[in-house]
Amino acid sequence: MSYNEKKVTIELGNGIAPIELSTGKLAKQADGSVVLKQGGTMLLATIVSSKEAKEGVDFLPLSVDYQEKYAATGRIPGGFLRREARLSDYEVLISRLVDRALRPLFPETYHADTQVAISLISADKDIMPDALAGLAASAAIAVSDIPFNGPISEVRVAKIDGQLVINPGLIALGRATLEYIVAGSAQDIVMVEGESKEISEAEIVEAIAFAHDAIKKQVAAQVELAKLVGSSEKRESNHEPSNDELRAAAFAATYDQVYAIAKSGSSKQERSEKFGEIGQAFFETLGEELDDETKFLAKKYFHDVQYDAVRNLVLEEGIRLDGREARTVRPIWSEIDYLPNAHGSAVFTRGETQSLTSVTLGAKDSEQMVDGAFIHGYNRFILHYNFPSFSVGEVRPNRGPGRREVGHGNLAMRSLRQVLPADSENPYTIRVVSDILESNGSSSMATVCAGTLALLDAGVKLKAPVSGIAMGLITDEKSGKYAILSDILGDEDHLGDMDFKVTGTEKGIVACQMDLKINGLKWEVLTQALDQAKEARLHILNEMKKTISEPREDYKPHAPRIISMTIDKEFIGAIIGPGGKIIQEMQRETGATISIEEIDGKGIVQVFADNKEAIDGAVSRIKAIVAKPEVGEVYEGKVKSIMPFGAFVEVIPGKDGLLHISEIDWTRLESMDGVFKEGDIVKVKLLDIDKQGKMKLSRKVLLPRPEKQNSGSAPKDAPEA
Repeated sequence: MSYNEKKVTIELGNGIAPIELSTGKLAKQADGSVVLKQGGTMLLATIVSSKEAKEGVDFLPLSVDYQEKYAATGRIPGGFLRREARLSDYEVLISRLVDRALRPLFPETYHADTQVAISLISADKDIMPDALAGLAASAAIAVSDIPFNGPISEVRVAKIDGQLVINPGLIALGRATLEYIVAGSAQDIVMVEGESKEISEAEIVEAIAFAHDAIKKQVAAQVELAKLVGSSEKRESNHEPSNDELRAAAFAATYDQVYAIAKSGSSKQERSEKFGEIGQAFFETLGEELDDETKFLAKKYFHDVQYDAVRNLVLEEGIRLDGREARTVRPIWSEIDYLPNAHGSAVFTRGETQSLTSVTLGAKDSEQMVDGAFIHGYNRFILHYNFPSFSVGEVRPNRGPGRREVGHGNLAMRSLRQVLPADSENPYTIRVVSDILESNGSSSMATVCAGTLALLDAGVKLKAPVSGIAMGLITDEKSGKYAILSDILGDEDHLGDMDFKVTGTEKGIVACQMDLKINGLKWEVLTQALDQAKEARLHILNEMKKTISEPREDYKPHAPRIISMTIDKEFIGAIIGPGGKIIQEMQRETGATISIEEIDGKGIVQVFADNKEAIDGAVSRIKAIVAKPEVGEVYEGKVKSIMPFGAFVEVIPGKDGLLHISEIDWTRLESMDGVFKEGDIVKVKLLDIDKQGKMKLSRKVLLPRPEKQNSGSAPKDAPEA
């Protein structure tokens, strides 16, 4: 054997398959590699980091890519190429979960290009890999020589049947009332994201604490694996030059000016311009011919000045950049029905953050197909979040949605999904699009608010309105001072220690996302942040209710309508027709869109159109196809064929009955010559249906019966055939 494999096992208890971490067998040329195995699920995680940082880089260029191999689930990719292509939104979201958990734990001075790659190479259908990706990635770092202030791990915590559970199976998760991915080290929580069914603040704190207990066990296993490998020696982690004299000069020359501008309560653009002027004036004092290192450090130290000034202003005087106190939410205005031809629309503005959101109602054929290796199916609720460069006054080419847009849109989607009506009450595919027109703090929460207003404007029967708020935190470890900030600005997000987004209804929390940049968030601080967030959420909800508080009574006149029908499954084929001929013909001739599927042994038909005439035309045709002939009923049938013994008459589409020659008229007919021709419409009565389903028709019973005459004389007024 040419490899030296090391393994550790994490026992989870409660009959759950243990997690095995192994290294030394696969991908040995990476700086670190680990295979995680639980049941039939296997993840390969690798990390590679450059030995040196590039010049002028003052951040960590970290990329995290999670990808699912279709072979892991025994599937072949769709599309023309039939191979794994760019990451799906689902894979991007998992990549972001891992990135957000890892990034804060790298040393601040480590700036080497670093890439983490996680591949799903085998999948158990009930073991969800997203909750295992962070553990696999951290373990790969643990067995490498890359500096890292971990290990960390991620787990899914859910409440199922009233009990908190770690990493439940996919099937059981369908019964969960809360579901959160929680990441942390042995000491601290660093990331939380998930959704819930209007839970209390106390419930989410309890769930996070429960998750942290499981994380500690998984971190201990990684420490054990690292010891087995012998990876205690770490490479150089300081890639930043330093110049103490320059740093002191920067603070002496600019701190008081920056503090004064921060305290002035100016707008984002004005503040940015004045900060820029102060920085430029300082750079000019250093001389015209500066070397690259001095330029780099001067910019870095001026950023440090802004960082300290803004934070000290809050901690020492309780004043924020725009003059607000910690708990104050910026002014809000909103408007609905802004776009006259949209099915629903809203503008929501909070301070310098603005979302224009539209709602489009579509038929079943507008569902989004999700074709992933692990998750595949159809999605009837779609939310897209767009962040154009003009929203922050920048020039940037439009390259389509990036990871940030996907992540922000997902948080808003999860929030609104919790209050949508049940599928049985909502026949539509719903697409919500949020275009951010201005941004200075928490555009994702503006999307939640605007999305709620637009859905209510569209007449979608939401269970309750949802609002969202972004909370911030500024702390001083030395003094122990801290400030929790409601409705944070972009600068407060950048310069602060926490970004905590919470969405909910009046009853409770429906989703949250938390990212921490510091160690040691105390539980009482978290509880206080949640309570303060509740106060802000309810304030925003009250402001939204001034615009619209209940769904419209009806959809807008120009919104499409959907009629749902339940039919016996035996008629599904008749509606579709051979090769789809019948359904395509109905759609072409009526202008309606028709979908049909079998659910629970019944056929569910949906007819979708933007005008009543099209719907009525399609519905009448479908009713005619699925109608069951009833003995004793009278029909206007069409003569389909003529035989010597009678005619076959179609009484309802696709169903013919025999009109025997003896049942055509009270007068005896010797032959069918000249009686009918194909296509004639004739009124008949259904006399009987035999055991084989054959129908017996009569025309003569609908005609006046002739009076009896003396033998040999013809009846008066005998009807003509």
